Amino acid sequence: MTTDTTVLATGQALEAQPLRPKRRGRGSLAGTIALVIAAIVWFLPFVLLITTSIRTGSDFLSGGPISWPKELTFQNFTDAWKVGNFSTTYRNSIIIAVVKVPLGVLISAMMAFALAKLRVRFKGAVLFSVVLGLTIPIYIALVPLFITIKDIGLIDNLFGLLGPYLAFGIPFEVLVLHSFFRGLPDEVLEAARMDGAGAWRMFFQIVLPLSKPALITVLILDAVSTWNELLMALTILSSDSRKTLPLGLLNFTGQFSTNYGGLAAAILIAVVPMLIAYGFLQRYIVSALTAGAVKG
Repeated sequence: MTTDTTVLATGQALEAQPLRPKRRGRGSLAGTIALVIAAIVWFLPFVLLITTSIRTGSDFLSGGPISWPKELTFQNFTDAWKVGNFSTTYRNSIIIAVVKVPLGVLISAMMAFALAKLRVRFKGAVLFSVVLGLTIPIYIALVPLFITIKDIGLIDNLFGLLGPYLAFGIPFEVLVLHSFFRGLPDEVLEAARMDGAGAWRMFFQIVLPLSKPALITVLILDAVSTWNELLMALTILSSDSRKTLPLGLLNFTGQFSTNYGGLAAAILIAVVPMLIAYGFLQRYIVSALTAGAVKG
């Protein structure tokens, strides 16, 4: 009787206690504050870029780059579009990106699938030689590339950039996709093989649909790299009608070197397409980066 009373009293006491939310430790609060500060520091250059692009030159010089703009203007964007010759450079960059990026991702995906899931001789040596391409600095390849492209008649031609861009982009894409393809279950491919599917059918009908997050991640990273590439374009392209966006930004050097508002507006014009694409596709990038995080 005494024991039952004690248990009943203990149970009533437990029921009477309200559920208290777990207290966040000081470490968690400090971490949150640190993240907020890091986010502010991270976004500060972008905020300064926007404020500089919408202020007049006299306001920028009198108030300094960190002050809040007093005179707003959108004339900088109009001037930047003309000085940067963006109607031409935009078109050229879009042509290169539309041709090179899907082609590079497709080649990389086929190579990564073969090295990850198919029986290929010397696949270790092939993968090592491909990844070795990541260690080659672009500077030591400029002269041989220039001579080769000149010999085949593609100097000052947009398609002369395709070969070097593919050569320097494929190693990284193969490395990323190879790691992702290795995580795909072998049972799925074995079942398809038992149904009579060949390597091409498995690749296009099974592997590619299952790898959409990884493919989109590689696609975005490759597009950003191609969109921003300057050194090879500067070496191979020379005429104004062939220049790409980064070369268009070089028009702000010299007599336009003090036009900070125009330069800021030009940089915004150049990066906006990549920011929009990243904003729409960032959920695929996050899912691809965290795909193997919970696997044992």
